[in-house]
Amino acid sequence: MAYNLIECNREQMYLMPVSIEAWLSEGHLAWFILDAVEAMDISKFYLKYRADGCGRAAYDPQMMVCLLLYAYCLGVRSSRQIEQACEVDIAFRVITANQQPDYSTVCRFRSQNEKELGMLFTEVLRLCAKAGLLKAGIVALDGTKIKANAALSANRSDAHIEAEVKKMLTEAREKDEEEDRLFGKDSRGDEMPEELKDRKGRPARLKECLERLAREKEEKIQCQAEKIEKRILEEEALGHKKRGRKPKEVARVMQEEAKTKANVTDPESRIMKTRSGYIQGYNAQAVVDRGQIIIAADVTQEENDVHQLHLMTEQAQQELKAVGIIKGIRIGLADAGYWSEDNIVNSLPTDPEYLIATAKDWKQREAMREQEAPRGRIPQQLSIRERMERKLLTKSGRALYKLRGQIVEPVFGQIKAVRDCDTFMRRGLEAAQNEWRLICATHNLLKLFRGNHGFCASISPAVAG
Repeated sequence: MAYNLIECNREQMYLMPVSIEAWLSEGHLAWFILDAVEAMDISKFYLKYRADGCGRAAYDPQMMVCLLLYAYCLGVRSSRQIEQACEVDIAFRVITANQQPDYSTVCRFRSQNEKELGMLFTEVLRLCAKAGLLKAGIVALDGTKIKANAALSANRSDAHIEAEVKKMLTEAREKDEEEDRLFGKDSRGDEMPEELKDRKGRPARLKECLERLAREKEEKIQCQAEKIEKRILEEEALGHKKRGRKPKEVARVMQEEAKTKANVTDPESRIMKTRSGYIQGYNAQAVVDRGQIIIAADVTQEENDVHQLHLMTEQAQQELKAVGIIKGIRIGLADAGYWSEDNIVNSLPTDPEYLIATAKDWKQREAMREQEAPRGRIPQQLSIRERMERKLLTKSGRALYKLRGQIVEPVFGQIKAVRDCDTFMRRGLEAAQNEWRLICATHNLLKLFRGNHGFCASISPAVAG
């Protein structure tokens, strides 16, 4: 008696032509990405291609954009992994219309269209606005450290870099002299030593590191001299010495700056301190609304967030205007990294109302637990810091500040832990900025896909046109 099983015959020929549309269910993310890109303005990608029909045919930029967006949504960012997925993954084969671009094509398209890929952030934000997902009244801004495509151990002091440059030049000169003895001065003898042949661009990076260290050293020394001079003038005006710590002497600053280092792999990256230790990387910034839609995204070399408050707020306001949101940001929530009295004093009338912690998060939470909410009128003699602390302890201030952690911190968790986007693939500040905007754009795409607020109708090509 035979088993009643469905036959598994891998030599069976298809009797009807295979349709790619039958490979995935209608609600799959791949179809959503294809529909979303159809509704975007990606005309700038086509400006780099010839329109006369000459030369070898290239892959359609629209297909390549869809491929990268879908891959980034899944956390697949390696060009080699993308190539492999195009061979074995059904969804990737649907995206590429059963074509298989190799990893060099993917890598080249990404590097040649960095700026255009970063501009997709605004296009995706426009789709979110059409679907009604943007809630820009209350936003939270925060920064997270992202690793650079460079090792922490690749940092070198200026003395070490100078010695390495001198060694390379000495080795090249010695090699020239040796070849002159072997082949004569009229023969070619300018080849680099074997150990230097694979170091393409290394001398230029070393020179860039030396210039950066010298520039930063001069700026810090000048800034310190100005601080000392300012303090002396203030003490002369007061008639007595000021209280508090004195500025460091210029000579001491020069000694400290002699120990500073630069990364020879990615000179624009910086050493960043995180909870788990030090990394070589960048400080990625994001402004997020209550629906966890990222409104603005940028990357800075500064480890501290204090100078990013107004820059990120202004960028968020501009993004909202670009996508047609008239009502701007009313309240901005930020942790203690953004606190400074200057940030409050220099706020414009058009800026939102800020609620910024003046102490670390655990201290802020402890103060909210132990202290009662203030009542009555605000005392006139309070300083700017004391006014902010009082505002945070009010009932409305407590309720609003609690939203900060609920709004922005899960977004970084979803990006870095769930999608494994904790390291930039390309080097340099501008490349990191564009990649971060692409990462944030795919975060918003996933929110739009999972939100299911009638997005199919709102982003259909007919409506978008």
